[in-house]
Amino acid sequence: MAADPSMSTTGPRPGTPISLHLLGGFQLQHGDLPIVVPRGLQRVIALIGLHPGATRSHLAGLLWPDALEERALSSLRTALWRLRQDPCCPLVTSGDTVRLDPAVQVDVDALVGTAARVRDGDDPCTAEALAAGRHDLLPGWYDDWVLADRERLRQLRLHMLEDLADQHLAAGRHGEALEAALEAMAAEPLRETPHRLVVRIHLAEGNAFEAVHAFYVYRDLLLRELRLEPSTAMTALLKDTLAPIREATRELPGGSRRPPTARLGHRTP
Repeated sequence: MAADPSMSTTGPRPGTPISLHLLGGFQLQHGDLPIVVPRGLQRVIALIGLHPGATRSHLAGLLWPDALEERALSSLRTALWRLRQDPCCPLVTSGDTVRLDPAVQVDVDALVGTAARVRDGDDPCTAEALAAGRHDLLPGWYDDWVLADRERLRQLRLHMLEDLADQHLAAGRHGEALEAALEAMAAEPLRETPHRLVVRIHLAEGNAFEAVHAFYVYRDLLLRELRLEPSTAMTALLKDTLAPIREATRELPGGSRRPPTARLGHRTP
């Protein structure tokens, strides 16, 4: 493990922060200088970054699940020894636990922190929240622990964006609410919650056409991909809101009547 001299004319600088990037791919940096880490050691650093304070047995079991415990622990000891030979080593060991040095900045921690602020209603910068976690955790890695953490962080981000949209909607900031809902929709197009938020936002702005259009776009997508209909909660959202409008406009002047309006969830022939 060493700083890549081809990326800079200087070596690692004392006092320069170390950052670990796991979203979008593994990268360890000393300031703006990338540090070259062999793939096997990348796995060790990444797992410790995702599970701070984990015991050696826990780490060894996740990294070498098919090996006997003693063999896995031996492999971990060797990996930790190799990492500690480098002056840029970001690890701290204490008894039976291993963690990253507290000074190491981890992008996953930034996502978790932003999600916590949104959940607590601390109103973080919208642009910061939209950008946080936009890339998947360690794409191309298929270890069981990576898959589990990737899904955990994906769900965390989706709920953060939906919470953010809900908070902006409650505060009447419809543009920001729509931006957050659309970001969640782009992250998971088949998930109903962000589509429902989009419908609610359009209705709050008085844009009935946009609300109905958003509903049918989602309904068509769901039918095409999964052969499913939107939930009753989503259909009821528009039925309850637009029923008085339909009733009031059904009769035209002169006693004529409008053609029957298509019911939500059904298409007119």
